[in-house]
Amino acid sequence: MTIMNTSHVEITTFFLVGIPGLEYAHIWISIPICSMYIIAILGNCTILFVIKTEPSLHEPMYYFLSMLALSDLGLSLSSLPTILRIFLFNAPGISANTCFAQEFFIHGFAVFESSVLLIMSFDRFLAIHNPLRYSSILTTVRVVQIGMVFFLKSFLLVLPFPFTLRKLKYCNKSQLSHSYCLHQDVMKLACSNNQTDVIYGFFTALCVMVAFMLIVVSYILILKTVLKIASQKEQLKALNTCVSHICAVIIFYLPIINLAIVHRFARHVPPLFNVLMANVLLLVPPLMNPIVYCVKTRQIRVIIVAKLCQK
Repeated sequence: MTIMNTSHVEITTFFLVGIPGLEYAHIWISIPICSMYIIAILGNCTILFVIKTEPSLHEPMYYFLSMLALSDLGLSLSSLPTILRIFLFNAPGISANTCFAQEFFIHGFAVFESSVLLIMSFDRFLAIHNPLRYSSILTTVRVVQIGMVFFLKSFLLVLPFPFTLRKLKYCNKSQLSHSYCLHQDVMKLACSNNQTDVIYGFFTALCVMVAFMLIVVSYILILKTVLKIASQKEQLKALNTCVSHICAVIIFYLPIINLAIVHRFARHVPPLFNVLMANVLLLVPPLMNPIVYCVKTRQIRVIIVAKLCQK
């Protein structure tokens, strides 16, 4: 920690944590963690490659799936460097500017993923509610425009984070509580007034939860539409197209809600639970989403198997 002048204190290094109480086993813990990262990165790259190279998958649903894969890749690659340094090299230190940059990308891709999940829910509603006009409404150009708008919106929303954190004064505390930098974690270390960060952080979290509520609304509308279908077989067929997306929503939002509750209310939760939940937040969605979509989406599964058999 370097004192620049009498009115400003600049933190040069924050310290991240691995698994509290299991520091001696970090090198062994790194094996499953690295395996999960490799599977997640390969899985999402496979999804992107298959959708790009297979003309039959050039449809709105699969374009949105490719956006989900991109957001998952972004989450994985944003957290990978610090997690590897901690578990492989026992190097928990991270410079303040690097920490601020990392939390910007992590929050940006997390907000983008919540936006993509919202878009996908409305895509499923449109496909079930108005299948005849589905292709004419969601053209390729319109899908790209929607993706770009939500991508820019997501990163513009979190753009103030690194700048507001940089303005704070950090006195005696430099120990973070996760294996990567999060806005709510860093701002707690400040000894100056962080009210602006608290309010804006709450506003950003509220935007993510509004997206979740809109997803719930879209599924209420989907259920109302499905119940109007006379054939039970057709009802199940329609609902089956939503299973993968529902799994993706649960996988993404459950850790976020738990982590938010822990940060806001449960101040005496064991550090181990806090760290594990935070790691689940960034490790599980990128790992599970490609698996879920490959298992539940026949078109993708058939094409991947066919390409593997060709080799």
